[in-house]
Amino acid sequence: MLREFDLGYVQSAQEELTVMHPRRQDRLAAFVGKMTYAGLPPLMVQIFGYYYNQLVDGATGYIDNDEAQPICELPEAADLTAIHDEIGQAALDRVVLLKLNGGLGTSMGIQGPKSLLPAKDELTFLDIVIRQVMHLRTTFGARLPLLLMDSFNTQADALAALARYTTFKQDVPLSFLQHKVPKVNKADLQPATWSADPAKEWCPPGHGDIYAALITSGVLQQLLDAGYEYAFVSNSDNLGAVLDPKILGYMVQAELPFLMEVAYRTPADRKGGHLARRPDGQLILREVAQCPPAAMAAFQDIERYRYFNTNNLWVHLPTLQKVVRDRNGILGLPLIRNEKPVDPTDPDSPRVYQLETAMGSAIACFQGAQALCVPRERFVPVKKNNDLLVLWSDAYTLRPDYHLQLATHSDRTEGQTTPLVFLDDRYYQLIDDMRQRFPHGAPSLVGCTELRVEGDVSFGQNIVLKGKVHIVNDSDGFFTIADGTVLDNCVVHG
Repeated sequence: MLREFDLGYVQSAQEELTVMHPRRQDRLAAFVGKMTYAGLPPLMVQIFGYYYNQLVDGATGYIDNDEAQPICELPEAADLTAIHDEIGQAALDRVVLLKLNGGLGTSMGIQGPKSLLPAKDELTFLDIVIRQVMHLRTTFGARLPLLLMDSFNTQADALAALARYTTFKQDVPLSFLQHKVPKVNKADLQPATWSADPAKEWCPPGHGDIYAALITSGVLQQLLDAGYEYAFVSNSDNLGAVLDPKILGYMVQAELPFLMEVAYRTPADRKGGHLARRPDGQLILREVAQCPPAAMAAFQDIERYRYFNTNNLWVHLPTLQKVVRDRNGILGLPLIRNEKPVDPTDPDSPRVYQLETAMGSAIACFQGAQALCVPRERFVPVKKNNDLLVLWSDAYTLRPDYHLQLATHSDRTEGQTTPLVFLDDRYYQLIDDMRQRFPHGAPSLVGCTELRVEGDVSFGQNIVLKGKVHIVNDSDGFFTIADGTVLDNCVVHG
């Protein structure tokens, strides 16, 4: 619920939307009623109305190349000094580590929070994050709370996992909930209905919802009251996103309101959101869904747009509160209009719009916001089982401070980060299917630069892969790589 101090700038949802858009009252009424009945706070209903009216006006959320100009050069994390480290360590007691934890990983066949999937050495993502925080607390004597932004589907399981760490205590909540918003029928722009599963009539409003959720939950004010000034925000499945005192020190010394960690784009990042600059000089983020079709070639040009958003963000909390107040509760993040079937499992179900925002796009809302180019190892996301297999393997080790470290190997070329893994989605997309085909765990990938698997292939134990390995099974049955096999720069047909 909103705290009392917030109620001054948030009227009832119906009143506010009527004042702002009187001619659209009837059109909005169905959404207002649905959201109010579901118990959503007035501010969230107001924010939804802000984006819905853009949709009615024909907004696509597109950002053209003229409004997204390339950036030639940015400060580098590699150039930060011991002074930044010293300043950051002194500020650690005023930082909260905020993890986006609303994902279920349904595309990977995961039941429950994705962060509770074993990631490394039988530890889950959340286990590793908690142990990173505990190590930092012990090392620096800082409070350093861990705060999860959960969904209704993840909060109970995540809190149960945290409860197993009986000594893990803090002076602010462990979790707050992200919101949900109605899907919009593409045909008539009315609330989507799906009687077979009414839950599918709702969707998350994107991770840009973090700012509104901090406010409506009262957590932002709780953090400020407890003396926290900075939040380091990242995805719970990105184990490379550890709190670096040097980066914190850079933010503190420069008195930045907002800092985005970016990295150099590679061909694998052509479709990811990139950093750009408006004609007035303000930094902005452009996601692929915000790119007009005619500008897609330029969007994917990694030489033109050199930096992608790692989704590791640093936010000055007092400034966030001020900016939100100044904007009457609505940051005004750029709209992302996602068109999908109302039932993701039924491609023939009615088409809907999901109105979303990206949290990184808030960089455009803070005057003086900056971006810092960081090493690639700070971006280790797990979006598919391809990524998970690399984590499971010996390509990474877990240090005593619970930081991931890429294992060194003489066969790995200079500048290469991780092995590239491409598993056939027909047989490896779901986690249970992958476990069945890797019953003894991952093969050795420390000396592997690329692994491609086509067809149904099962792997024995003590298998070593080196260089580029391509395994193809064209038969109807499955093909097994025998125990102890070593494959070195080869193509294998089963």
